Amino acid sequence: MSQPRSPTVRLLAGLAITLSAVALYSGYMVMQLRGLERLQGGIIDRNRADSLLLLRIQNNLNSLGMAMRDMLEGSEPYPLTAWQGQFRRLRTDLEDAIVREAQSSPLDRDAEQSKYLRDSLGQFWDALDRIFALAQSGQEAEARTLIRLSLQARQQAIGTAVARLLVQNNEIEQQAGARIRGVYAGVERNVYLFMAAMLVLILLTSLYLVQYNRRMFEEVAVLSARRSELAQQLIAMQENTFRSISRDLHDDFGQILTAIGTMLQRASRRLADPDALRADLREVQEIVQSTLDKVRTLSHALHPVILDEIGFEGALDQYLPGFQKQTGIEVHYEKSGAARELDRAVAIHLYRVMQEALNNIAKHSHSNRAAVRLRYLPEAVVLEVEDHGVGFGSSHAYGMGLVSMRERAGLVNGLLDLENRSSGGALVRLTVPATPQETHD
Repeated sequence: MSQPRSPTVRLLAGLAITLSAVALYSGYMVMQLRGLERLQGGIIDRNRADSLLLLRIQNNLNSLGMAMRDMLEGSEPYPLTAWQGQFRRLRTDLEDAIVREAQSSPLDRDAEQSKYLRDSLGQFWDALDRIFALAQSGQEAEARTLIRLSLQARQQAIGTAVARLLVQNNEIEQQAGARIRGVYAGVERNVYLFMAAMLVLILLTSLYLVQYNRRMFEEVAVLSARRSELAQQLIAMQENTFRSISRDLHDDFGQILTAIGTMLQRASRRLADPDALRADLREVQEIVQSTLDKVRTLSHALHPVILDEIGFEGALDQYLPGFQKQTGIEVHYEKSGAARELDRAVAIHLYRVMQEALNNIAKHSHSNRAAVRLRYLPEAVVLEVEDHGVGFGSSHAYGMGLVSMRERAGLVNGLLDLENRSSGGALVRLTVPATPQETHD
């Protein structure tokens, strides 16, 4: 009878799958958070710092534009060189802002844009230096003309380039914000999916445990009922055995002893007739021998002492001829493998299963032939009892015998197989694993 499979392996597999899913999801979340961190620190923060520097540059350019407008108006009674100090301060601040902006510019900015901004400022300062040189040489009219025709145009071009960079930074920040919102939406969606998957997994595990527990309770109930039935049958069998032994002791042995006593009295009266005395003593001897055989049969039914004396194989060799003679069923015995001494408990249960199987053949199979096979394997001992009769499905009288055989198989950690042969008949196979002592021997 096969043993129910334990749910431990399935539960451990489910736990491993759950832990793996949690680990994978945690790793995914860590990657998403690190991506957000890179997006926040590498793009948005850097982009905002760069935008602040561009605004600083733009303010300085506006200051340059206002200064150039004042220089062109000529409303102030100052020469052009009077603005040289203001332009120097603005140049220092602009160059510092340009250096800082280059360090904090977005990583994906085109290098040509930064180069254009630096080159344009360099050309602006070169042109401004030439204008101040003309002013210092007394050619202020020409200097104002250059401011109007060249310097203001350069300042406007640089301002346009800075404004374009600010627009690009704004677009990049908007794109980064959209990506962040997308990442958050994906994380939220994955959280919901993960929670749903966990709930489904918990539900499936709970349903499996409920189903398994219900099946186990049903099997326990069936087993309890079977044990109760077995206990009742064993009590009834015990009472029947005691009744049979009592009847045998009272009827057979009482009559036999009475007959022996009567014959001995008669023999004592025939001392004068040796032939009659010998005949009476011979009859007494036969009765005593018959009584001894009955006592041995009864003792063997209660406990096969022969197992303790000559072992399992010797007991088979003695039992099978007697069974064959008593029932008229031809028994073919076959042994294979290297014989070894069996544990006492294993031997008695093998012997009883063999007895029960043969008794069932005699009572129910309607077969005149049977086979007993004993195989010694390195890891087990296999006993097979086969007949060519009607099989297991034809009678309900097998119940007690089969229950008894199953219980005996369980007591030695064995496996009992009951098969209906395709060619007709039934096969009882008991496989008992080798004990550590047998394996060592």
